[in-house]
Amino acid sequence: MLKLKYLFNNVDLAEMLLANWEFDRESLHLFQYYRISSNAIYPFECGGQNRLLRFAPQSEKLKSNLLAELEFIAYLRDRGYGVLEAVPSRGGDQLIEAQTPWGAYSATVFKRVAGVRMDNVPMDDKTVFRYGQALGELHRLSGEYSPVQSKRWCHNEVLEWIRQVLSGFPEETAAMAETEVLAEYFHTLPVTKANYGLIHYDFELDNVFYDEAGDAVNVIDFDDAMYHWYAVDIGQALDHLQEEVSPEVLDHKKQCFMDGYATRYKLPEDGPSIAACRRFAGLYGYARTLHSTAEKWEHEPEWLIGLRGRLDAYKQSEASRFGEKL
Repeated sequence: MLKLKYLFNNVDLAEMLLANWEFDRESLHLFQYYRISSNAIYPFECGGQNRLLRFAPQSEKLKSNLLAELEFIAYLRDRGYGVLEAVPSRGGDQLIEAQTPWGAYSATVFKRVAGVRMDNVPMDDKTVFRYGQALGELHRLSGEYSPVQSKRWCHNEVLEWIRQVLSGFPEETAAMAETEVLAEYFHTLPVTKANYGLIHYDFELDNVFYDEAGDAVNVIDFDDAMYHWYAVDIGQALDHLQEEVSPEVLDHKKQCFMDGYATRYKLPEDGPSIAACRRFAGLYGYARTLHSTAEKWEHEPEWLIGLRGRLDAYKQSEASRFGEKL
């Protein structure tokens, strides 16, 4: 999540950034359906086609990661994988950097993918199977991928970023200890081409679209992608699946997911435990939330007070797991 001060709707900023692309001016009323979390997303149209403007302050995003994301997406599209497509600006660039009255921003425009978000479709066996199959295919293609220009950060660099965040909060001794426990644990694991590569990191149902007409799966939001063990993607996907199906069919649905995955990729058994994957995700989420909520202001609006309360509860929940045995 971005720092809370960047979560406010700013139509003027969005329109200023969008001016770098072709767009239908009469479609700007769609800006009312914006959302802001780890990026600001503003929908619009170009030639009657749905588009999404995505932007964030440059202080919140590494340019190398943004360029690497675009390169990986292009690689996947070239190989027939269902993924979102970046739209070149008027000047031909997919990533725009702009100085604005609100600071320096990076922006990209994407075409909207076909289909319905998987968290809005019935979780029947076929759908869950295709969900797992899509992740397996992603990992297969990732294993064959070699970046040409930019490379996403790896799990060790993420852990170092977490250390840097925590260093600003001397009282966060438990979180710092958790960081070192996980760093030591991951250091003991084998890193091979078969078990480690560029993962999506957020392969949850709301980032995966199912196009029933073409029986196709399309994946969005590679913003959090990193080099890590493939097991991390699997663990997060299964955890999210657990939230969408009833307990009595959960084991069966998990097996459907893994059966689909296995049709595209055979994952070695020498990676991290699911528990360790969850611990990493929890710590990373904790540090990101800490980073986002550090600043406070007088007379905050009610929605921000409510959000801060939910984020504080999330931090407390994740902190309660620090120090558990792996």
